Amino acid sequence: MERNIARLRGRLHGLGVSFRPHLKTAKSVEVARRAMTSPEGPATVSTLKEAEQFIAAGVRDLIYAVGIAPSKLGQVVALRASGADLAVVLDTVEQAQAVAAASRAAGMRIPALIEIDCDGHRSGVLPTDRERLVAIGQALQEGAELRGVLTHAGGSYAARGAEALQQCAETERRSVVDAATILQDAGLACPVRSVGSTPTAHHASDLAGVTEVRAGVFMFFDLVMAGIGVCQVDDIALSVLATVIGHQHDKGWILIDAGWMAMSQDKGTSRQAVNQGYGLVCDSAGRPYGDVIVADANQEHGIITVRPGSGRALPQLAIGEQVRILPNHACATGAQHRSYHVVRGTSDRVEAEWPRFGGWQ
Repeated sequence: MERNIARLRGRLHGLGVSFRPHLKTAKSVEVARRAMTSPEGPATVSTLKEAEQFIAAGVRDLIYAVGIAPSKLGQVVALRASGADLAVVLDTVEQAQAVAAASRAAGMRIPALIEIDCDGHRSGVLPTDRERLVAIGQALQEGAELRGVLTHAGGSYAARGAEALQQCAETERRSVVDAATILQDAGLACPVRSVGSTPTAHHASDLAGVTEVRAGVFMFFDLVMAGIGVCQVDDIALSVLATVIGHQHDKGWILIDAGWMAMSQDKGTSRQAVNQGYGLVCDSAGRPYGDVIVADANQEHGIITVRPGSGRALPQLAIGEQVRILPNHACATGAQHRSYHVVRGTSDRVEAEWPRFGGWQ
């Protein structure tokens, strides 16, 4: 984890932009303190529950990077009143009007960023849609604050190869620069131009016009990121420690006490060239056996097999022996657990236990 954080932080420093890590992956104050560039931030969150937890821990500069629901503006006002600079994200005039109205009622200018759709992946305003961009910006001026523009190149998760990822990064950069230019030409201030996804953060070669980069899963990485080519399997910092509880020799199965309640049901690698099932199996020190995966899972049972088509044999694992499972999606697997047991390298000595929080809000 420390190596992953240092790698991205150094890369972005060389590109001349600030770093606003996304804390949704770890949901842990201890991890956040290591990922952020200062104890007060900046940082990104995906729920107001995260905002509450990190503000209570002293973080002061946050973007809530999910489209704001008007019903949540009261909570945003309360969090800002506690002394935090919490900004919201939106992509419609209706949301902008609601933020402006809440700002007037509270006597504070709530900062908002307009979300830009850089690749059709999810939400946002097209970077060339002058009419809509200006209308949103003008609506915010009626009491709130236009902080800037923000985008997320979610389409990069489907890209393969360095050249394709570099193109995603350039498209992401260009989208916020173009949108910011439209707003500025209309007389609207646009100080923040925020981009971010783990794949593009690691492949951008030019971030001219961008002020900050957001990324989240980079701190742990996972098998999806390895399948994209953003990291190596050895870079994955998160694993689930499981115990062998049975064998079905005639079926080629080893049973472990970690099913989808431990790993989550995320099977994101099923759309990649190498399907890792529910996770890649390693020995207790974290060294992969190679082509050995959790192929199926029930609530509390995992079934270890050799990947179909592989000529490898199952490892000889006795009842009670432990294995580590590398996850497909670090965010989803982390969400199944209440804490992290911290080890260094291949050691099995637990140095610390870091609490994490979860639950949707």
